[in-house]
Amino acid sequence: MNSLKRKKDYYKKPSRWKIRHTKQLNRSMAGNTILFVIMGICGVFMALPLVMILNNALKPLDELFRYPPQIFVRNPSLDNFSDLYVLMSSSWVPFTRYVLNTLIITGLGTVGHVLFASLAAYPLAKHDFPGKKFLFSMVVLSLMFSYNVTAIPNYMIISWLGINNTYLAVILPAFAYGLGLYLMKQFMEQIPDSLIESARLDGAGEFRIFFSIIMPNVKPAWLTLAIFQFQTLWANTGSGFLRSEQLKPLQYALYQIVAGGPSRQGAGAVVQLIIAAIPITFFIICQSNVIETMTTSGMKD
Repeated sequence: MNSLKRKKDYYKKPSRWKIRHTKQLNRSMAGNTILFVIMGICGVFMALPLVMILNNALKPLDELFRYPPQIFVRNPSLDNFSDLYVLMSSSWVPFTRYVLNTLIITGLGTVGHVLFASLAAYPLAKHDFPGKKFLFSMVVLSLMFSYNVTAIPNYMIISWLGINNTYLAVILPAFAYGLGLYLMKQFMEQIPDSLIESARLDGAGEFRIFFSIIMPNVKPAWLTLAIFQFQTLWANTGSGFLRSEQLKPLQYALYQIVAGGPSRQGAGAVVQLIIAAIPITFFIICQSNVIETMTTSGMKD
């Protein structure tokens, strides 16, 4: 009886390896402190460019040209904002026109890319048809080429379509980025097939399934894709496609202002702030869904 009791007590007690392994998984207070300090330092370095953009917009010209450059402004002033207003008011193309052009290109390009990428990814993820693997291989292969490689073919196609020097010359190529299709296809594959089959048994068509089941379940993915595409199009200058001054985006206006000489550096700093503020605001709005995309492990049957 005593030997049997000792055996039971032995199996109830955790072994030395288990105790040692558990201790290794738990970080000490010092380890957590070091980790937070390192993360804090990295966060400060990542935030410095944004802080400097904000301070540059408030710096007078003498502080903008000071060497070595200073991050924080000493004598804040709103003269740069008034200079930008006077400069763009005297231009035959108003500053609001550049902003409107950027909003049109960015908004339509982002919405169109998310919609077309999702529509193309759905059959690749949830349907079987001849040539499916070949088409997806072509999409993956397209990710290897940079924009400079395809610039000439894109220009020739835009010219053949007769939409050069229009908004469509910048918006239509944005619909065909392969990264969005690849992301949406990989994420849609995690949706259970039983969920789609149940909808079909209830009489739902493909478009009803797509907009009522697929898109709500992959919301984190297409919001993340929208952020990436928004940042890309917001920084687009339209060079090579847009020749008319009334169609130029905001990024082009920044280059024109900075090219005017040292006296326009203050106005250029304000435009940099405007260009950086909009994508950051858009990211903050969608931040929670981006984090969900990075951490989710998908749905299971």
